[in-house]
Amino acid sequence: MAEPLKYIYNQAFFDRFTTVLQNEIPSFDRVSFLKTIYNDEWEMLELKQRMRHITLALKSQLTGDFEQNIQTIINTIPKLKANGFEEDRLAFIIYPDFVEVYGLEHYEVSMAAMEQITQFVTCEFAIRPFLMRYEAKVMKQMLTWSTHKHESVRRFASEGCRPRLPWAMAIPTLKQNPSSILPILENLKNDSSEYVRRSVANNLNDISKDHPDTVIALTKKWIGSSTQTDKLLKHACRTLLKKGHVEVMPIFGYGSVEQIEIIDFNILTPTIKVGDAVEFSFTLLNQNDSDTLIRLEYGLYFQKANGTLSRKVFKISEKIYAAHSKTTIFRKQSFKVITTRKLHVGLHQVSIIINGVEFKKHDFELVKN
Repeated sequence: MAEPLKYIYNQAFFDRFTTVLQNEIPSFDRVSFLKTIYNDEWEMLELKQRMRHITLALKSQLTGDFEQNIQTIINTIPKLKANGFEEDRLAFIIYPDFVEVYGLEHYEVSMAAMEQITQFVTCEFAIRPFLMRYEAKVMKQMLTWSTHKHESVRRFASEGCRPRLPWAMAIPTLKQNPSSILPILENLKNDSSEYVRRSVANNLNDISKDHPDTVIALTKKWIGSSTQTDKLLKHACRTLLKKGHVEVMPIFGYGSVEQIEIIDFNILTPTIKVGDAVEFSFTLLNQNDSDTLIRLEYGLYFQKANGTLSRKVFKISEKIYAAHSKTTIFRKQSFKVITTRKLHVGLHQVSIIINGVEFKKHDFELVKN
């Protein structure tokens, strides 16, 4: 099992970090700083709690106003890079957090600081409170950042304004009206960096959950402009594709399923215990006279606590099936207990989905061990 992320803040980290701070901040007191860090609650704190705790401890070692303090912090970045922290940048989310906690009343200084800090560690979370308070100004700034020479700043311009950024506060106004985001994404859709283009795709995917028509219109406009942009759009439309949106399917070459048939669909394990796997098989018949691009998925209907079923879609394949071909497919789906999904015993179902069209469902039963 992977070690929890919160342990990036360990003794080795603090030994190296405090060495840099001592060299850069004349008044820095290493003993006092570590005493503040390792209080009675430290072991119980999770990652973001530890981040905030370190931010507050760092502030207690700085004696200037916000502009002076944030410049002091920025001045440590070259030294951190020189001391091998380039690969451990996640730990320095404390730097954007410092801006978030102490910089909200200092807009211009904070924007300038984030432009520099995000080139070392992303400021995508720290920008959110500024969006909530200064949305129009921040979006104008992000549009400027979308043409920045550094790829991390350009990526920040997209990632920071995602309406549904995971693990961050949502921006309700951008969920309601994403129009101010679109010029930023327009600037970045052909970016030379895949890191940036992937953020554009994720931003569009966020938008598609509230405004599918906006993303569909943009996809129709951009499709075919380049191989890279087509790949971006495919990733951007992943939620719409999983939902089988009828307007999206033809954009990516998925045609009619009239000449496609599913036969011999069988649940091989009609009753399974928690911890086991459901197994099923079926045969796909492509009765078209030509080779056919087929997006093949299955829908798993999980039992919910209230007795209803909730579908989650899983991809099997996306490829060309030969004309008049017959393909038998076997799949299994684990029902091991995981933290992201609570399992409930009772009726479950499996369906086969072709190019967004759902075929018949079969039942199986999940029982206790």
